[in-house]
Amino acid sequence: MTTLNQPPRTNTPTRIPFPTVDEIARHCHQSAEPETVHIEVHLPGPVNPERLRTAFTAALHHHPRILMREAPGPWYRRRYEWELTDTPDLEVVTFPPPTRDALKQARTRSLTHAPPLTASPPIRLEAIELPHGTTLILTVNHTALDGPACLRILATAAERYGGKDNSPTAPPTRPPDPPEPPTDTPSVWTPPARVAPGTPDPSPGGNGLLLTELPVPHRPKGSPYTVNDQLMVTTALMIAHWNREHGAHPRPMRITMPVDDRPRGTDMPIGNGTRLVEVTFAPDELTTTPDHHMGELLHRTATRTRALKALPRPQLGHGATLLTAPVVPVAWRATLTRGLRRAAAPWTSTTLLSNIGRVPYTLDFGDPAGRAHAVWFSAPARMPRGLTVTTASTAGKLHVALRWSRALLGPGDGAHLRDLFEHYLHTTEQTEAHPA
Repeated sequence: MTTLNQPPRTNTPTRIPFPTVDEIARHCHQSAEPETVHIEVHLPGPVNPERLRTAFTAALHHHPRILMREAPGPWYRRRYEWELTDTPDLEVVTFPPPTRDALKQARTRSLTHAPPLTASPPIRLEAIELPHGTTLILTVNHTALDGPACLRILATAAERYGGKDNSPTAPPTRPPDPPEPPTDTPSVWTPPARVAPGTPDPSPGGNGLLLTELPVPHRPKGSPYTVNDQLMVTTALMIAHWNREHGAHPRPMRITMPVDDRPRGTDMPIGNGTRLVEVTFAPDELTTTPDHHMGELLHRTATRTRALKALPRPQLGHGATLLTAPVVPVAWRATLTRGLRRAAAPWTSTTLLSNIGRVPYTLDFGDPAGRAHAVWFSAPARMPRGLTVTTASTAGKLHVALRWSRALLGPGDGAHLRDLFEHYLHTTEQTEAHPA
């Protein structure tokens, strides 16, 4: 990024206190494993650099909440604050030289170098020219923004660039589910399973990443479960299999699942807008599951996820809300938060599954760039979880990103986990819907 010349300011900029999610992330910042969200969009044709810069800048101004930086303040302040800016502080869109390793290097930067919070906006977009199209890599500082919000920005940029309608498609509708009693799940006070260590990557710090494209799993008509439930079961069985292979003692598994209730139109609130819930599995549910029991596991999982989605809850729970109450200086709360995070590490969920679902925008940049045929997301995979699974579907394909801490796993481990994921995703495809 290059610094832009800024006009002198005549008015005091608007300031917004950090919401709970932003503050907790800011407290727990680590340069060794930066909390970035990586979004990768593949287009079939070339883009014009100046048109893309102009379109993306217009999108930023259309969603002015993204034009923000962390405001300076004294040590005794009680809140961090975002300072809204009229224009970007940096040149956000860059075009790396189209070398053989340009895409690999851009991915690595997305996992190891977070956009700074001190410059507006805390994102960057790299456009990599390839022999058969263009790849856009959007890197987001997760302290400020999440993936769905930045996808909304990118959809606006596509509309400004190509003049094509990028309005969101309507989400799939489901008939209301009859109320069901909750199923027995292990206590939340039991430390959950950890992903067993593999062969750590000798590369220093950061995350590793593997992207794959799979068919969207088949789901029988009238099934009581969703594709998201299939992905949840697949992730749980993948890790249970991996842990058995590595001699880990069976423990209950807890998988964090973001829930996003925001609208997808141009009025979508920009920021960190998801709330986190945890889906729990008992060890005996994740032993080698016969095909005729898979329907029961999917049905139980659907019951749990529906109940969790319907339960009113702050984004990070009531404890985080209390922890970020501005009653003492924010620096004191930061020390307390980091200490509690270390103490709570054994109770941190096993992994995170973030299913974006069907990408609601066409991401059509017009001729000759074309319409996106693949969109990947990846969520940060810092220890103690050390592994995240992020999925999205575009053009009838499921795009899966496995992201891991290099202190836990290596590239070969990622490839094996990918194979296990593909295998278990296939086992969730039922020829008929099985009741519980």
